[in-house]
Amino acid sequence: MELVALAPIDVPQMAQLESLAHSHPMTAGNLADCFGHLYRVLGLKLSADLAPNTDAAVNSDSVEGLLGFAIVQQIVDEVTLLDICLLPSQQGKGYGKLLLNAVMASAKASGAVVLMLEVRESNLAARALYQKAGFIESGRRKGYYLIEGGKEDAILMDLAITQE
Repeated sequence: MELVALAPIDVPQMAQLESLAHSHPMTAGNLADCFGHLYRVLGLKLSADLAPNTDAAVNSDSVEGLLGFAIVQQIVDEVTLLDICLLPSQQGKGYGKLLLNAVMASAKASGAVVLMLEVRESNLAARALYQKAGFIESGRRKGYYLIEGGKEDAILMDLAITQE
């Protein structure tokens, strides 16, 4: 596996992955809008040096080599994690933590003082990941996300980043 900067050419694979991983995925247009000077898009891909017939490549469920990605937006010294997405078959294997750690390191390296995000109230696995990483709940948006038969809250979470 390798962490790489993604580019607009990766949007079709990102959109496919979104549709597999999220009940209300971002559109290809939304994803394409996330490339520009305020954004960083990091992908988790199968290593380019894996031969197509190796066990890792054969057994890996991926979208043209893309297993997951994270999108952040930075405005001055505040970074917002807009999306972290992994193929459902790759969840629970530590890849979300790997992506989150890379996002946190990137935020620190860019001089950020806070990393913010929002997460569905029902997404207990993601909330646990963020809490283990040191994020604290800072607010709530009532009825923010659509769900089948209604709406659910968005939990706002922040991580203070110390610059040493």
